[in-house]
Amino acid sequence: MSMKPGLSLRTSQQLALTPQLQQSIRLLQLSTLEMAQEVEQMLDENPFLELEAETAELEEPGPAREEAPSSEATEPPPGLSATASAASPADETVAGTAPEPGTDGSDEIGALEPDWEGDGAVDFSPDDGEWGGEAPARQGPGSDEEGASAIDLASEWVTLQSHLHQQSLSLRLNDEERAALHFLIESLDDDGYLADLLPELAEALLAQEERARGLPWPDELRLERQEALQQLLQTALHWLQHMEPAGVGARDLAECLKLQILELRNSPLARAALAICEQPLELMARRDLKRLAAQCGIDEALVREALALIMRLEPKPGRRFADVQRNIVVPDVLVSAEGQGFQVRLNPDVMPRLRVHDIYASALRGHKGEAAQGLQQRLQEARWFIKNIQQRFDTILRVSTAIVERQRRFFQQGELAMRPLVLREIADELGLHESTISRVTTAKYMATPFGTYELKYFFGSGLGTETGVNASSTAVRALIKQLVAAENPKKPLSDNQIAELLKEQGIECARRTVAKYREALRIAPANLRKAL
Repeated sequence: MSMKPGLSLRTSQQLALTPQLQQSIRLLQLSTLEMAQEVEQMLDENPFLELEAETAELEEPGPAREEAPSSEATEPPPGLSATASAASPADETVAGTAPEPGTDGSDEIGALEPDWEGDGAVDFSPDDGEWGGEAPARQGPGSDEEGASAIDLASEWVTLQSHLHQQSLSLRLNDEERAALHFLIESLDDDGYLADLLPELAEALLAQEERARGLPWPDELRLERQEALQQLLQTALHWLQHMEPAGVGARDLAECLKLQILELRNSPLARAALAICEQPLELMARRDLKRLAAQCGIDEALVREALALIMRLEPKPGRRFADVQRNIVVPDVLVSAEGQGFQVRLNPDVMPRLRVHDIYASALRGHKGEAAQGLQQRLQEARWFIKNIQQRFDTILRVSTAIVERQRRFFQQGELAMRPLVLREIADELGLHESTISRVTTAKYMATPFGTYELKYFFGSGLGTETGVNASSTAVRALIKQLVAAENPKKPLSDNQIAELLKEQGIECARRTVAKYREALRIAPANLRKAL
C-alpha cells in the first residue's frame, strides 16, 4: 500500500508565553525575600528603573501630571547625548505612563524588538511609575528608629563559633595550640557536635600545613607529625568540651549528655545518670526501667529519677545559636479585626517603591536609531516590571481576601473552627487557574490574630462526620493536639484511644490517620509520652 503525499489545513489554539507573561508568572511564585532580590537585580540592570526617593512627596495619580524641571544635572543613560536630557519640561510625559496616541515617541515605544515582545499592551495605569508609594522607606542598620526590625536583630545574633572563640581568648595557649582549638571550633556543626574523627581532622590539618610550607613532609616525618597533630587536637578537644554551652564538642549524643552531667555536682543521681548513658541509647528511648536497673546495678526508683534528669538536658548544645535570620518570616498580608469583620491589607514593608526614571525617559523621547531602540526596549521592560510587581501583590491580596471570607470562623475562633478548603474553590471564585492559586499560596504568609501562617495552611482536605458535613484536617490535627495536651501523663492516650475520642465527637478518623497527624504535629507515641 503506497502513501500519497498531500497537503492539509487545520486550525488549533495554543498559548504563547510572552516574556512579559513569563516574568509575571515567575514573580508570582517568588517568596518575599526572593522578590526583594529580584528587585535589587533589576535596579542594577535597568537604568530606567529606580526606587522612589525617601524624601520625595507622593503625587496624586493622574494621566497628565507635569514635572518641574530638576535642579540637579542627571547623567543620561548610555547612548544618549547630554543635550537630550535637557528637554523642555512642557514636552515631558510623566514617568511610568504611556505617551498619548499620536505624540512623539509613541511609535518607538510600541515598536520593540521580537526578543521582548510582551502582549502588545501599552495601556499602563496612570500611577504605574511610582507603585508602592505608601510603603515606608527602608531603614539602614544605623537608623535611630526605636523599634529594630527582626532582620536587624538577627544580624546582631552571636554564632556558636563566635561565642566559643570569645571564650578561647581567656585561655593561655601558644600559637600552635590556639590554631588547633580554632580549627576544632570551626569544624563544629550547627548542633555543636564534632562530626569528624580526630585522625581525619589531623590529616586535614596536616594538608593545610603542607600547602602553607609549599612542599609535603618527608615520608619518615609525616606519620610522626600527624600523630603529634592528633595529640594536639585531643588536648584542644579537652579545652573545647569544657567551654559553654555544656556538651559542645561531643562526638555523639551519649557523650553530649555525659559532658552535661559532669557539669553537675557529684551525687548518686548524677552517677546513676552517667551509668545509664553508658548503656545502649535504645534502652533509654524505650524507657526500659527494669533492664537499665539490672545493667547499671541500681534500683528502678533511682533509674526513674536519673532518666528524668537526662530528659532535662540539651541534646543539641548549638541550638540556641542557630541562625535565626534564616527562620524569619515576614508576612505579605496583614489581617486585623475591624468591627464585625476583618480587614485584609498588604504589608507595606514588603512592597517596593518603584518608578520609572523620569529624566531618563524624557531624554529618550525624540531619539531614533538602533541605540535609541535598544533603550526604548529597556524602558518598556521597566514599565512591564512595575506592572507585574503590582499585579503580583494585587493577586496576593485578592486570594488572601477570598481565604479570609471562606475561613471566617478560623479568624473568630481559632484553628479548631477551620473548614475544609481546596484550591479549586478559590480559583473558581476569582476566575483564576488552580496553578495560579498554588503559586500565590506558596511561600507567602499571612499575619492573623492567632499567629503568622503560610497561605497554604488554610487549605486542607475534609474528613467525614456523622452530620454529613466534612471536618477540616487542620481542625482535626488541632483537636488531636488538644486531646494530647489534656491527657493524663501517667496514662497517655494511644492512637486507638484518640481515634475513639474523635469518633465520639462525630469525626470518622482511622487509627493510621491519627498516627499520621500525630507525627506531623511532632507528638511522640504514647509509650514515650508516659511520665516516669
